[in-house]
Amino acid sequence: MSTPYAGLSPVQAAIYDVLVADEDLSEMVVGVFDGEAPEGTPRPYILIGDAFEVPDNAHGVFGRQTVTTLHVWSDYRGWREATAIVDRVCALLDHQPLTIPGHQHIVTRFEFSQTLIDADRPDLRHVPVRFRILTSREA
Repeated sequence: MSTPYAGLSPVQAAIYDVLVADEDLSEMVVGVFDGEAPEGTPRPYILIGDAFEVPDNAHGVFGRQTVTTLHVWSDYRGWREATAIVDRVCALLDHQPLTIPGHQHIVTRFEFSQTLIDADRPDLRHVPVRFRILTSREA
């Protein structure tokens, strides 16, 4: 059986830890999953989605910018549930400290969220939420 971190970068694993540890968020969602939820999982839930990393080096420091997207999925007929979840996620991550093994966390910044309805499934609400995380390691 795989661990919750299978396939996650250290930054994504740190985000996962913060989200699953929060009692308020745990009352709002069924779970937080890597990439996709298990078949038949009821909504609402959060998926840890794609991430990309780019170097952000300075004199004597190896820096990195990691951009990761979380996906909030909801069946609620309206935006109240999904946007409340997004608000909680932002409160937990935006400009809050992260513990990332092997890295010094500099800052996590909220970049955007977007409310979406799938034309084929108008009963679903989807809100991608993107964060940029800056880290460094001594050279």
